[in-house]
Amino acid sequence: MNTIFRKSMLSVAGLAFAGGVFAGPIAAHANPADAKPAAVAVQSAKPQGDQSHITLNDEQTANVKAIIAATKKAGLPERAAVISIATSLQESKLENLGHLGDMNDHDSLGLFQQRPSSGWGTPEQITDPEYSTTAFLKGLKQVDGWQDMPLTVAAQTVQVSAYPDAYAQWEQQATDLVAQHWNS
Repeated sequence: MNTIFRKSMLSVAGLAFAGGVFAGPIAAHANPADAKPAAVAVQSAKPQGDQSHITLNDEQTANVKAIIAATKKAGLPERAAVISIATSLQESKLENLGHLGDMNDHDSLGLFQQRPSSGWGTPEQITDPEYSTTAFLKGLKQVDGWQDMPLTVAAQTVQVSAYPDAYAQWEQQATDLVAQHWNS
C-alpha cells in the first residue's frame, strides 16, 4: 500500500499522522464525471486546526471567481478549487501581488507567490490569475492521491512552503467561497 494512500486512509479514519508526503508521478487523471457529490468533493473532512477568516474586497472576490473558472476549465472538481483558494489565501490573501521590493520573498509574485526563478513562468504569466491557477493545478494533479489527502498536505506538496501547516487555517473559508461561487 503506497504511503500517500495509507496516510489518506488514516486521516479519513480520524487518526493523526506525522511526517512528510512524497508524491510520485500521476498515472492517470480522474474523470470529473466520476467526482464525488458536491458536499463530499468540496470538503472531505473537518478542517484541521484553528480556522482563519478575512473579509474580501471586490478584487479578492474576482480572484476567487478566476480561480474557480480556471479549475472548471481544467476539468477538475470543487475540491481542487478549495485547495487552490486556501493556498492563495495563505500566500497572498487572494491579492495578485506584484514585486514588493524589500518585502518580497525572493521573486515571488501573484496569487500563489510563484517564482519565475523556480520555473513557474514569466512575471507577466504568474500575475495572470488564470495562468497562475492553471500552473498550481498542474502541480496538484501530479500529486498522487491529492483528492483524498488533507488540504495542507496537498497544498504543501505543490508549494513547498517554509510553513507547511499554514494552509490548513484557510480550509473553511475556501470551502465556503467555493460553495458560494461554484455555480454563479
